[in-house]
Amino acid sequence: MISRQRYLALPMRRDAGTIPNGEWAHVPRRLARTAALLGALLFAAAAGGSGGSAGAVASAGAVGSAGVSTSGGASSGGSAAAAAGSASAAAGSAAAAAGSAWPLFRGDPRQSGTAPGGLTSDLAPAWRFRAGGGISATAAIAQGTAYVGSLDGNLYAVSLADGRLRFKVRAEGPIRSSAAVRDGVVYFGDGRGVLHAVDAASGERRFSFRTGAEIVSAPNFTPGCVVFGSYDRSVYCLSPLDGKPRWRVETDGYVNATPAVGGDSVVVAGCDGNLRRLRAATGAEVWKLPLGGYIGASPALAAGRAFVGTFENQVVAVDLASGRVAWRYEDPQRKFPYYSSAAVRDDLLVVGGRDKQVHALAPRTGAALWTFAARGAVDSSPVLAGGLVLTAARSGEVFALDARSGKAVWQFEAGSPIEASPAVAGGRFVLGTMDGTLYCFASKNGKGNAAS
Repeated sequence: MISRQRYLALPMRRDAGTIPNGEWAHVPRRLARTAALLGALLFAAAAGGSGGSAGAVASAGAVGSAGVSTSGGASSGGSAAAAAGSASAAAGSAAAAAGSAWPLFRGDPRQSGTAPGGLTSDLAPAWRFRAGGGISATAAIAQGTAYVGSLDGNLYAVSLADGRLRFKVRAEGPIRSSAAVRDGVVYFGDGRGVLHAVDAASGERRFSFRTGAEIVSAPNFTPGCVVFGSYDRSVYCLSPLDGKPRWRVETDGYVNATPAVGGDSVVVAGCDGNLRRLRAATGAEVWKLPLGGYIGASPALAAGRAFVGTFENQVVAVDLASGRVAWRYEDPQRKFPYYSSAAVRDDLLVVGGRDKQVHALAPRTGAALWTFAARGAVDSSPVLAGGLVLTAARSGEVFALDARSGKAVWQFEAGSPIEASPAVAGGRFVLGTMDGTLYCFASKNGKGNAAS
């Protein structure tokens, strides 16, 4: 049995108010197209003007009757941040951003948390965008746009180049589910248990699917399926085209984690304390491994293993073929849970802990390599970006650490708790905070390495 105390150790839900059920779902599509067209025209006009500095603090416009709002403007006045570079530098960054992406919660279906390009350590805010509520979800980045949900119940589409709002879509409840993008469609869940699919260019609704409880899990993709978990204790596989169910697997607890996908396998952790390997095509269970306690983190797959942290104060490596534990790591002094999901590559695994530390381990053996001490719990899931580790703490600190030593080479004080994780693309990284600010960080000299 899992004690009530362990459930209470989860991040508290911060409902952003009641949003009318399906407010935009039944409005004729022509209105959505009209709103998108007007927004595109406004965006193009604003982009051609002189007010497109990358440092402007963008603000969202009002939601139209179709539930999709578009805006090309950024707010002016004393609240605007200083411009980070010239307009031509911003245009160059936009071109670089268009050639790379972070389309999923952890960057790729295996949830490795690794960025294919790199970043320099001379980082600074390029822009800030202010949502109408806190941001605990991680952004997805595709085609030069960052998509992020907020506890105010809106999904925001924001230009990666300058932070301008492109559109926003209202869901049925607060959004803690990180968005995922594939084939021109954005998928995300909400606090009312609805999985939404909207057009990535306009925000026009493609379909919605209702589960029995809140969705915190981010969507992931198999070759013919969008797969995610729900607090109704189930893992779902839906057609990415029309949202029709293909299979459903019931578990014995909430499914907070995002499923990892590798080959023909879907690997998912649950609040019932089990790690499961399922067949991607059918949902058939290959094996189920009890890990001894509640699991809120999402597994990462690498080198034939799954890596996941637990609320029993351990990071565990599991052989994917056999379903057997390869190793367990537990800090010898500080006994705290792991809610953060690991980032892993051949030589390094990095994970945040509620012991206020970032832990670096050897993926083969689980041996400790280094630790870094923050001022608050690290629920944010780190990203490996070249020689840097990017992460953040609930105390509001954002860090770039040297991947070899664990020493901080850059730090930023956001001034608000952070639950979300970095999203890295186009030589930039994007991160939301619980006061509703979405930050974009880039190299001061504009020479961050963009992924090719």
